[in-house]
Amino acid sequence: MQVLAFDADVRRAAALFLGRAAGVVGADCVFGRNDDRDAYSDALAFDPSLHAPAGAVAAETVEEIQALLRIANECGAPLWPISRGKNFGYGGSAPALRGTVVLDLSRMRRILEIDEKLGYCVVEPGVGFFDLYERLQEMGSPLWLSVPGNAWGSVAGNALERGAGPQPYGDHGAQICGLELVLPDGSLLRTGAGAMANSKTWNVARNAYGPGWDQIFCQSNFGVVTKLGLWLMPAPEATMTMQLSLPQADDLGRGVDMLYPLRQRGLIDHDPAWVSYVGIASFVGPRSQWYEGDGLLPEEIGRRIRSELGIGWWNAELNFYGPEPVIAAKVAVVKAALQHHFPQPLAHTVWRQGDPFANSKAGIPGTRDMTMIGWYGGRGGHIGFSPLLPANGALAGEQFQRTRRRYEAAGIDYYGAFAVGARTIVNINEILYDRDRPEMAKAVPALMSSLIADAAEAGYCEYRTHIEQMDAVAATFDFNDHAMRRLNGRLKDMLDPNGILAPGKQGIWPKRLRPR
Repeated sequence: MQVLAFDADVRRAAALFLGRAAGVVGADCVFGRNDDRDAYSDALAFDPSLHAPAGAVAAETVEEIQALLRIANECGAPLWPISRGKNFGYGGSAPALRGTVVLDLSRMRRILEIDEKLGYCVVEPGVGFFDLYERLQEMGSPLWLSVPGNAWGSVAGNALERGAGPQPYGDHGAQICGLELVLPDGSLLRTGAGAMANSKTWNVARNAYGPGWDQIFCQSNFGVVTKLGLWLMPAPEATMTMQLSLPQADDLGRGVDMLYPLRQRGLIDHDPAWVSYVGIASFVGPRSQWYEGDGLLPEEIGRRIRSELGIGWWNAELNFYGPEPVIAAKVAVVKAALQHHFPQPLAHTVWRQGDPFANSKAGIPGTRDMTMIGWYGGRGGHIGFSPLLPANGALAGEQFQRTRRRYEAAGIDYYGAFAVGARTIVNINEILYDRDRPEMAKAVPALMSSLIADAAEAGYCEYRTHIEQMDAVAATFDFNDHAMRRLNGRLKDMLDPNGILAPGKQGIWPKRLRPR
């Protein structure tokens, strides 16, 4: 993070903006009191003051956003757009730059379109996964969602941050097709085919004429997205599920190598993840359920946890979606490929339309995953470290061992997952902690710094990070003396010459605040 003082100029700009914003959205939608600032700070941070906002303003319409951006330009007040502010583990609703005003879009909750034939929806940024799921259920729609593990956030916000779920459409950023957004100067833009005023293909054609801008507005600070088109999955006739477990920590490499070729050939319909046993245990209950001692979780306690829960050191779920004869054939091929890795015959379960929907492996929103922050008790928290690796078992094993050693040196129980794609692994590591333990307050930031440096040395970049580490991760993209950072900066200065929109997001700073 770039350390900038919460100085008088920032306070004056924020105060002036918040005063004028009331004329746009009404005084009841402007939040500038101390408890408001606390509410929009990072709820899981050891020290929320490091990224404390000056306040917040909640817009409901495109016209209000345009007016607010124009006022921010006049006042020189930086704004930090959020969809619902549930980006926990990455900073929540807090801004990268302390003193920024949060632009809260959670009032924009309209589901504007659901096209059941072509399989897409158009939503505003405040629409949550529960909102969209319930609308689809009310309609009896033949479309399914993909949802992240903790699904109380925004559909649009999660896609724009390239969130993921364990379903076939689980690469949420890749399902984006068509954005409407307000640029920092207040002008309105639609991307792709939506740049045509009477477009009939805005949300169905990704590869329209000219440069593709949808992805440029993902994980960036170049505009405020007000509408997002997202492709949805046609509901399958049936699903089949296989549960896999590997008994030893060193089994990860063969676990990766057994799955990625099947994913590459289209025999597995999603990116299955090998999840360490601590992760699964953290969804069941706190660490004290098995161990109340200090230090790392002893291995004998780990064996007991695995025995009680009936799981391995690494655990994966394979799901298959489609007509039953088709997925039955896939399952047969997958079993034949995997059986020699396992001592017992591989089994699978079947769900068919009409069976209890909870067993379908559809994207059903839930918040179970947040249970993990109670692992250590007290005021729990977590932060994610998520590098990208080639789909290669030996490299995954090395990355795991390197990361595990860092966790153990920091005195923190290792919790990792390796989501295996056709060519790439997303290695999601959750660092769980108790915010009231001073030793963890010291160890966690140092652990994150070490993990980022280790991954960069190995040639692995993160795909997403916490606001505190955005500059550090951006610095690892160092080809040709950080040419990408310079390009991002040039684009930022062109679109946002006053530097008012989300300064510091993904390490992209406007000229007036850019580190020298």
